[in-house]
Amino acid sequence: MPSRLASAKPSPRSKGDSDGNSLRNAFYEIRELIVHGRLSPGSWIVEADVARHLSMSRTPVRSALHWLQREGYVIERKNARKSRMIVAPLTKEDAGELYSIIGHVEGLAGRRTAVLPKAQRAEITTRLKNFNNQLRHILTAKDSRTAGIFDLDHSFHRSIIEMGAGPRLLALHKSIEPQTERYWRLYASSIINDLHLSVAEHDEIIAAITAGDPDRVERGLQTNWENGCVRLARVIEIFGERGSW
Repeated sequence: MPSRLASAKPSPRSKGDSDGNSLRNAFYEIRELIVHGRLSPGSWIVEADVARHLSMSRTPVRSALHWLQREGYVIERKNARKSRMIVAPLTKEDAGELYSIIGHVEGLAGRRTAVLPKAQRAEITTRLKNFNNQLRHILTAKDSRTAGIFDLDHSFHRSIIEMGAGPRLLALHKSIEPQTERYWRLYASSIINDLHLSVAEHDEIIAAITAGDPDRVERGLQTNWENGCVRLARVIEIFGERGSW
C-alpha cells in the first residue's frame, strides 16, 4: 500500500542549505517518520509525496532513501516491471538481531560505568533509581501512559550509555537505537503488561553498578534486552509481523 504521511505542517527550508545539509535533514526526518510509524511498516514510499511533505526537492530525498536502505529502514521490492521502495517490515527475526546487538553494545558501556569512581557511580545510580521509581509509580497507579513509559525506559538506558560509552561506542548505539524504537512504539501498548519484569531487571542493573561489578552490570543489561526480546516475540506472535503480509 502507498505511504500515508501525517498532515503535520512541513518545516521550512532555507534556500542556502548545502546539499550535504539537505541530505542529512532528509535522512533524519524520514527516519523519524518511520520510527514513529507515520510511514508504516510495509508501506510504499512515494518519493514525490515525501519531498512535498518535507518541502524539499526530490534529489536529497532520493539520496536519503538510499542511505536509509543501507541502514535497514527501507527495502527495495522488485518485480518484472518495476521496483519500489517500501518501509522495512517489523519481524521477530529482525527484532532478535537488533535486541542482541544493542544489548551487547550497552553491556560494554555498562562495564565502563561499573569501574568509574564511587562518587560518579553514586551519581548515575541516583539518576537511574529516579527513572525506575517513576516506572514503578506508573505500575502502582495502574497508569497506562505508553509514551511516558518509553521516555523513562529510554532515559534509563541512555544515562548508562552516556556515562560509560566512548565516542565510537556512542555512535554505534545511536545508529542502532532508533531501529529498536520502531518495535517499542508499535507494540508498546501490549508490552506494558510485563513492565514489572523490566523494572525488576533495572533494579539488578542499578545494584550491580552500585557494587562496581562490571561482569554483573554487563550481564544485567544483556539480560534486560534478551528478556525484552522474548516478551516482544510473544506479542508479535499474537498480533503478527507488521508490514510482512
